[in-house]
Amino acid sequence: MNKLRSIRLPQVEIFVEPVQDYRFVLIFRGKNLSAQITETDPQKTGLPPLEARPLDEEARKTAETVNRWIGAARDIIKSEHPANMVTLRGWAKEPGLPKCTDIYRLKAQALAVYPMYKGLAALVGMDVVPGLHILEDQFRALKTNWKGYDFFFVHYKYTDSRGEDGNFEAKAAEIEKVDAVIPLFLDLKPDVFIVTGDHSTPAVWKAHSWHPVPTLFCAQGLGRHNEVKGFGETECLRGALGHFQAVDLMPLALAYAGRMAKFGA
Repeated sequence: MNKLRSIRLPQVEIFVEPVQDYRFVLIFRGKNLSAQITETDPQKTGLPPLEARPLDEEARKTAETVNRWIGAARDIIKSEHPANMVTLRGWAKEPGLPKCTDIYRLKAQALAVYPMYKGLAALVGMDVVPGLHILEDQFRALKTNWKGYDFFFVHYKYTDSRGEDGNFEAKAAEIEKVDAVIPLFLDLKPDVFIVTGDHSTPAVWKAHSWHPVPTLFCAQGLGRHNEVKGFGETECLRGALGHFQAVDLMPLALAYAGRMAKFGA
């Protein structure tokens, strides 16, 4: 990593920082840079990295800079690193997202292990707890900070990871780990408790997919009765919420928590 940090290119300031496992973050700072370039990850093993290409004329300089950095990184890795190459994806600028305190009037805390989700939470104004490594750490932090926040984002990465590995049994085992700690969360008596995901990652597909994700929505004394006995895509379709759009989830949570003066017009 230190060797990659030594790469210098004209008209840009470059930062290379380790994240976790095999991931790192690459930052370019300079004038007239654009995120409108293609990713270099071919999304399949056994294929060489792709060249970065501009998606519009304004991004041409950025694509050229990225490819020059990749070339320098290739030379370093070839001679001094056990990895065979780097792949780059997720190009973006700081988006200037509105904060959850402004949109929802909630003081929010993020309890995540994986660094990317800490970063996403920080972008929307959540306070991020450092130094968490396992689910038990996340629950202890939740219990410690319970009275100081209105909203907690507790993220668990490894159901997604095992799905991308194509390992159904391992994915089921990760879901069972989460299932085992849910009673601890419920003992804190939250106004609203939600379990869901940001996308599906079916093991048979070994990738993210378009399928709707199951959602458990619990509000003490306010939920609608239903006959659902399990947590899965087919079973949850029988629930009181039915099939709904993800953008409706936060308004429902706020309404059930009594944090809306009025629901709807």
